[in-house]
Amino acid sequence: MDMRKLVGSNFARLRREKGLTQEEVEARSGFSQQYLSSLERGRRNSTLITIYELAQALDVSHVELVRPIGETQVSTQTGA
Repeated sequence: MDMRKLVGSNFARLRREKGLTQEEVEARSGFSQQYLSSLERGRRNSTLITIYELAQALDVSHVELVRPIGETQVSTQTGA
């Protein structure tokens, strides 16, 4: 999947799960509703900083915005 579409899809899904409108995320993040709409449609190439700030606005980990759909959280820690 195209990374822009993946981030947009994850962002839209998480926003809806949190019960937030684009306007509410705009108020929390400072990103315009037009930007958020373009992001959700996969038309924005977001920087890592933008992804982090959007995740903060949704109160989720930034990893949730880039995680492929259906992938579960896996611990990468190993015993030493």
